[in-house]
Amino acid sequence: MPLPQRSPAPALPRQAAYGQLHTRPAGVPHPGTGPMGQRPVAPRPAPARPMAARPVAEAPAPRAAVSFLTVAEVAAMMRVSKMTVYRLVHAGEMAAVRVGRSFRVPAPAVRAYLDDARTDVA
Repeated sequence: MPLPQRSPAPALPRQAAYGQLHTRPAGVPHPGTGPMGQRPVAPRPAPARPMAARPVAEAPAPRAAVSFLTVAEVAAMMRVSKMTVYRLVHAGEMAAVRVGRSFRVPAPAVRAYLDDARTDVA
C-alpha cells in the first residue's frame, strides 16, 4: 500500500543571517510608506496668530575652558607625593572639586598655589 504524497510546501522568505542585509522581494513596499514609496507626511497646523516680535536676548559671554587635573597629575607636576596634595586639598590651601570619591584640581588652582607658595631666600 503506497503512502499518500504531500504537495511541496510553499517557499517562505528566510530571515537574513547576522551581518547580511534583508532585501524585500520586488513590488513589496516597505511598511509605513505611502504611494510611490514615500512616507506619509502630516500637514503642519497653521499658526493661530502671527508671532509678536520678541526682544533678542544677548548670548552669554563664553567662559574660558578650565582643565581639571587628577591628584596624581598634580603630584607629578609639583614633584611631591599624592598624600601631600590630599593634605593641601583637605586643609583648603588648594582648591579642588570632589567628583564621586575622587578629587579634581583646576589647573589655575595649582598655578595660584605655586605662585603664593614662593619664598625669597636671602
